[in-house]
Amino acid sequence: MDLEAACGGGAAAAAAHGRKPRGTESWRATLLLAYQSLGVVYGDVATSPLYVYKSAFAGDDIQHSEGNEEIYGVLSFVFWTLTLITLVKYVLIVLRADDGGEGGTFALYSLICRHVRAGLLPGGGTRDELMDQEDDKATGRRGERPVSRARALLEKYRVLQRLLLLFALLGTCMVIGDGVLTPAVSVFSAVSGLELSMEKEQHKYIELPVACAILICLFALQHYGTHKVGFLFAPIICIWLLCISAIGLYNIMHWDHHVYRALSPYYMYQFLKKTQTGGWMSLGGILLCVTGSEAMYADLGHFSQSSIQIAFISVVYPALVLAYMGQAAFISQHHNFESSYQIGFYVSVPETLRWPVLVIAILAAVVGSQAIITGTFSIIKQCSSLSCFPGVKIVHTSSTVHGQVYIPEINWMLMILCLAVTIGFRNTKHLANAQGLAVITVMLVTTCLMSLVIVLCWNKSIFLALGFLLFFGTIEVLYFSASLVKFHEGAWVPVTLSFIFMVVMCVWHYGTIKKYEFDVQNKVSVNWLLNLGPSLGIVRVRGIGLIHTELMSGIPAIFSHFVTNLPAFHQVLVFLCVKSVPVPHMQPEERFLVGRIGPKEYRLYRVIVRYGYRDVQKDDLEFEKELVSNIAEFIRSSGEYDKNGFVEDNDKPSEKLSPISTGIPMWEEDGEPDASVSPHKDPHNAAPKRKKARFMIPKSAQVDSEVRRELQELMDAREAGMSFILGHSYMKAKSGSSFIKRIVINFFYEFLRKNSRGPAYAANIPHASTLEVGMVYQV
Repeated sequence: MDLEAACGGGAAAAAAHGRKPRGTESWRATLLLAYQSLGVVYGDVATSPLYVYKSAFAGDDIQHSEGNEEIYGVLSFVFWTLTLITLVKYVLIVLRADDGGEGGTFALYSLICRHVRAGLLPGGGTRDELMDQEDDKATGRRGERPVSRARALLEKYRVLQRLLLLFALLGTCMVIGDGVLTPAVSVFSAVSGLELSMEKEQHKYIELPVACAILICLFALQHYGTHKVGFLFAPIICIWLLCISAIGLYNIMHWDHHVYRALSPYYMYQFLKKTQTGGWMSLGGILLCVTGSEAMYADLGHFSQSSIQIAFISVVYPALVLAYMGQAAFISQHHNFESSYQIGFYVSVPETLRWPVLVIAILAAVVGSQAIITGTFSIIKQCSSLSCFPGVKIVHTSSTVHGQVYIPEINWMLMILCLAVTIGFRNTKHLANAQGLAVITVMLVTTCLMSLVIVLCWNKSIFLALGFLLFFGTIEVLYFSASLVKFHEGAWVPVTLSFIFMVVMCVWHYGTIKKYEFDVQNKVSVNWLLNLGPSLGIVRVRGIGLIHTELMSGIPAIFSHFVTNLPAFHQVLVFLCVKSVPVPHMQPEERFLVGRIGPKEYRLYRVIVRYGYRDVQKDDLEFEKELVSNIAEFIRSSGEYDKNGFVEDNDKPSEKLSPISTGIPMWEEDGEPDASVSPHKDPHNAAPKRKKARFMIPKSAQVDSEVRRELQELMDAREAGMSFILGHSYMKAKSGSSFIKRIVINFFYEFLRKNSRGPAYAANIPHASTLEVGMVYQV
């Protein structure tokens, strides 16, 4: 079949669309995202007035007295905590530390890895080179970077790199724990309003079933995606914020219009002076006013920095301040509560409005849970992409915003755990204690990582970083100590959940590293391949053989197994390496790196496909076509400057791999079905129809006869079909390994591997085109 030239110079292949840069967003789009963010990002922090005062006065830590020192002190603490932590730290500072538009604890870690050679993620030296390229691109300069003392220490000591990873995983695990506790606290607090609206004997039998039913409905809605959920929930949060701010303003004007004086920090001093130890312990309930701040940062990838800032500063923050001031104004004029447990949101709501507000509060609590659930999906996808979490099914719910994902397994796991803690505790006191420890631990981790970002990524003074760490760290350590004291009163839950998830992540990461190291140590040299000759010692048949490998250099050991055991192999062999790199998105023109293994007549190619941890991997048909197009462009472009062919250097592969910005456009149409496949076979496993292929080469391109012949062979091989060769590995600890290593590798890691999903690209491969070969990895 002859190659066809396109008339008039031919059409260039359309580049895949990447994420739109944040700076190019129109004001209209930003305001629309700000509106949507109300329904996804701010539901959690907006519903905190439901339970902050109740949690602060729960138990015997502090009592509401006639002098009002306690309620004014709590209001002062709430105001300044909300202002300093949520507004100043997160909205104005931390949101700026986005990793290509993405947020969250793990995004901070990957941002640090882009500027420091942490070296803990699989990929070897080439990974570091890729990260250097990303750093050069981000800073606009190439060559040698300034090396600070902090960077030098991190790059020199492996133990510091491991501690940094463990610290990031700790924050990640606490976010997942928060994803279990926040829905339970928000929904149960809203439903507890029935206590004032119904008789005591009735409400205690209704609260728990209603809360559980609402939680089940909430998690059942998640598969619709953030976009639809945001549009559905945003009006609810707008009504809720209007409601609490109006009630707050009414209470201020009607009960105590001088309550604004309590915003002075002096009342915090008076509060601690009078209550002493009890006041310090009540801080565990007060800190719940900032719950949702970390979820706001984790959801950054779903929206944008400017939209989140606009929504908080102009709508959410003023409404929350009015709500807390209004509650304090009402409580300051009422001292005849039956118990301190009744001090809360609903007592400050006028009786005529109590039922409508209860309905709105329940709906708002459902929305409040959405922020942390969405953030949990985002952060687990990041961990899975970077080999720190077992493979899970990731459903992309938006074609325009890449960060909007849904993970079914995690969704139902969160639902089961959430129902378990709700049924187990049955009151907001213990649930709030558990949530408080999870929230403040994540904030401490973020503060520590952020101080490293200021020095390593923003290249600011170390004194500025220390100032950030000491100022916000001191505040958060105070709250952390108050939460830790209540370990036996519910705070043990996030610690237990985090420990379980930490074990899973560490085992998976350790096993993945060991598997990669085994591949590197057992790879075959190029010299062995050259000694086989162009035919590789076997019969070469038509078609493309796609051999998947984790290696970015050298020949995988599995290939030598094929050559010595199979009588024939394909005329074109491609060693494919699909890598997730610790950046959010790879530009389409930089995704494919193509090189040649051995001389031209061997027809062996290496292709490295790089995806960011937020990128969407294409389905098998699109991927195959793009893969062949990029190999064709490599053949054409390499023919212009390389007439003799070359052998890939096994030690420095990156020097021989060429980035392909745009592949040669390829036209395909369905041909006749493969006669070798019986029509009576299962249609799912039936081989696809043969395709007729054409490369659309521009007339202006200079293509010599040797390049034309190589392109012709590639096109013939494409028409004959593509087969996928996948290694099916079993991990086993070496004889003589320690007892702990044998347990971790032989049982824990193998259990996780057998019960997790494989790579995304493997799920779409036709069964009839797949060959799996088992290998035992002794590590």
